[in-house]
Amino acid sequence: MSRAFVNEDHAAAQASQPVERQISGNPNYVTANGLAQLQAHVATLQAQHGEQTSRGESADKQRLADIERDLRYFNQRLHSAQVVTPAISTEKVQIGSWVTFVDEHDHSQRVQLVGEDQADAASQLINWASPLGNALLGAEVGDEVTWQRPAGDQIIEILQIEADT
Repeated sequence: MSRAFVNEDHAAAQASQPVERQISGNPNYVTANGLAQLQAHVATLQAQHGEQTSRGESADKQRLADIERDLRYFNQRLHSAQVVTPAISTEKVQIGSWVTFVDEHDHSQRVQLVGEDQADAASQLINWASPLGNALLGAEVGDEVTWQRPAGDQIIEILQIEADT
C-alpha cells in the first residue's frame, strides 16, 4: 500500500476531531449569574452527550466529538471559576458593576463588567479583561480613562457606577 493512502486516512481521521477550545490565561472571575450560566451549560451538554451515546452506533460521531470537546472546556471553566463578591460599591468599578460612560462624541453607554464566559456585547455584558473592561476596572465617577481599541484609543468619562442588582 502506498504511504499516500495511509497519510490520507490519518489526515481524514484528524480532520473529524474538533479543535480544542483555548483556555484563557486570566483568572476565571465570574459573577453569581455567570456561575449559574456555566452550571446550566454543563448540564445541557451532559444531557446532549447522554442523548448521543444512548443511540449507540447510530450516534452522530462528529456531534458527539464536539459535545465532548465542549464538556472538557466548560467543566474546566466551572472548576476554575472564582465567584466574585457582588458589586455593592458605587465608588469604584469592579466586576459586576454597571457602568455608564460617555465618549468624546457625547455618546453614552451602559455596560456591566462580567466574567469571560458570561460576556455578551449585545446584552451590554463586557468581559472584565477586555480592553474596555480594563479601562473601566477600578475607575471612579468623574474619571477619564483611555479605552485602547484596535480602531484607535478613545477617552471615556465615567458618569455613573451602579451596584449589581
